[in-house]
Amino acid sequence: MKARKQDRAATSAPEEPAIHPWRRLVALGDSFTEGMGDPDPRSEGGLRGWADRVAEELSAHQPGFAYANLAVRGLLVQQILDQQLEPALALKPDLVTLSAGGNDIVFRRSDPDRLAEKLDAAVDQLTRSGATVVMFAGPDWGATPVFSQIRGKVAILNENLHTVAAHHDAVMVDLWFLRELSNPGMWDPDRLHFSPLGHHTIAAAVLNALSVPHTLLPLVPKPPLPRSWKGARTEDLIWAREYLVPWVIRQLRHPAEEELTAKRPEPGPVSGFGGSGGPFVEGGHAA
Repeated sequence: MKARKQDRAATSAPEEPAIHPWRRLVALGDSFTEGMGDPDPRSEGGLRGWADRVAEELSAHQPGFAYANLAVRGLLVQQILDQQLEPALALKPDLVTLSAGGNDIVFRRSDPDRLAEKLDAAVDQLTRSGATVVMFAGPDWGATPVFSQIRGKVAILNENLHTVAAHHDAVMVDLWFLRELSNPGMWDPDRLHFSPLGHHTIAAAVLNALSVPHTLLPLVPKPPLPRSWKGARTEDLIWAREYLVPWVIRQLRHPAEEELTAKRPEPGPVSGFGGSGGPFVEGGHAA
């Protein structure tokens, strides 16, 4: 009799309250949101990335939480909006992340004011649907050879995006002022995408911006050893030959024509990929 009373008490115990209000996340964008630079064979599409890491944390205390990632590498702003906006709205998310414009600025030298106008219209549609929208101000590429020449355009686009976010009451994650990203360990060797540690750091920044408690502990990587001027220039030449030139050629060939597809086109439970969440583990392997 006593045991039956204990069983009833256990089954009637209240569930742990949710730590955030969202139940369906849809991520829109390009290679940054797809997770390039953060390989993980356990994740769908073989990439984990900051968006998967955010979804893992959001699902931890939210039964029924679902996540879709529509991002496709190489896309320009207009392509992202044409290919992903309506499908995203059809999934009826209550939380949307939108990052776009990097490929336009880096490879097309596009007008940042015009890009912001397009994104403003898209954010308007998303917020009118009732979803919380998360936006990103781009990182500072000032220390990267070649890309330092577009630093001014990135800064202008960022200021415009801050205005768009304020106008629509969107959540802004400002990567320009996330100074941890200036450490070389945060970047993939191609210097275009973030490393697993970079994606981990950005995921924590997103969750902080949403005021969601999480388990992604900050890591402070050791500074790299000092390099000679000759050594640094040699690394720059190797990077240009192995990464920059091939990337430019692929962009000029219109990557959308490769018929790449999103890695998570339909919302689904987060469990079953990318491990159980948690912090980044050194050595290049996601936790």
